[in-house]
Amino acid sequence: MGFISESLSRIKPSATMAVTQKARDLKAAGRDVIGLGAGEPDFDTPDNIKDAAIEAIRRGETKYTAVDGIPELKEAIAGKFKRENNLDYTPAQIFVAPGGKPIIYNAMMATLNPGDEVIIPAPYWVSYPDIVLLAGGTPVFLETKMEDGFKLTPEALEAAITPKTKWFIFNSPSNPSGAAYTRDEMKKLTDVLKKHEHVWVFTDDIYEHLVYDNFEFTTPAQVEPALKDRTLTMNGVSKAYAMTGWRIGYCGGPEELLNAMRKIQSQSTSNPTSVSQWASVEALNGTQNFIPERAKAFKERRDLVVSMLNKAEGIECPTPEGAFYVYPSCAGCLGKKTPDGKELKTDEDFATALLEAEGVAVVHGEAFGLSPFFRISYATSTEALTEACTRIQKFCASLK
Repeated sequence: MGFISESLSRIKPSATMAVTQKARDLKAAGRDVIGLGAGEPDFDTPDNIKDAAIEAIRRGETKYTAVDGIPELKEAIAGKFKRENNLDYTPAQIFVAPGGKPIIYNAMMATLNPGDEVIIPAPYWVSYPDIVLLAGGTPVFLETKMEDGFKLTPEALEAAITPKTKWFIFNSPSNPSGAAYTRDEMKKLTDVLKKHEHVWVFTDDIYEHLVYDNFEFTTPAQVEPALKDRTLTMNGVSKAYAMTGWRIGYCGGPEELLNAMRKIQSQSTSNPTSVSQWASVEALNGTQNFIPERAKAFKERRDLVVSMLNKAEGIECPTPEGAFYVYPSCAGCLGKKTPDGKELKTDEDFATALLEAEGVAVVHGEAFGLSPFFRISYATSTEALTEACTRIQKFCASLK
């Protein structure tokens, strides 16, 4: 296909979406498949938020809005940042996009020049490196270790920074590992970043409200106010409010950067959906009571999955602090053979064989930049998780 752009050859399709689609296709073909690939809550959007959207439609809020969001939503976001993160942003320092992903895309497109480096701890969410590549930058991966709880050490961060480093992308709680940094752990990283004034911080806080065992969430600009002028603090309504399909992400940051992002959004998607914006005003300003209740349900599922996976032969599963994923090692299964004689050499072989043999769809670790692991999303019913983990145990026991 000679007419497809060269920049497209630098990237690959999203692996998590590919796994979810494969599970859908197998289901449609009549296979009994449990899909544990998707990163979205199985809970429904709360009724007060749905009602606000319906009212907005009836009121006629169905026209174009300002490119980067309606004033009412910017005000609600500024209120949220102040209330929950002790961060002061004016409406001019707030930006709304059709999802969190376009915020990353706009920020990278607006700032990266060829040769600019972006530090990304691994395992990472699948889209970070591809967006950096698409924008012409160079991803620099820093592998973390399971024994460190998949957390980046300040020494590793310090060693990776060069004069070409433009951004450090930070995600806590993390997709795919569920690792969340304590205030002390974060302070050690911000101390490093404080010394390097040319490095900007992109923090993805989308899983902020999904933390367990009395964990206290903090964000870099809150822990180190000196970094605020070069930090883009991103969040969204998708995970905490079960609004994945509504497509609203937002961020707070320096006005100059947001103006550049506005320019890109004005020539790409234009404004986020008007109705979704009004729903998000209610999400942020309305009752927050259901958030701890849902977090409690997620914690129970996490504990179930961790305990069942650790009983599977050859699997080692650490306990994450947040998000709704576990990232177990399948190292103990590699080098073994399936009953039909296929040798498992990689985590992708493991995930493929598991799907074929037992109808359980997981995402292989290589997609997240760290092997040999796999990711399971436990944002599904306890019954489905129990059945899936039983099948994984059975699959592992069948390997020779």
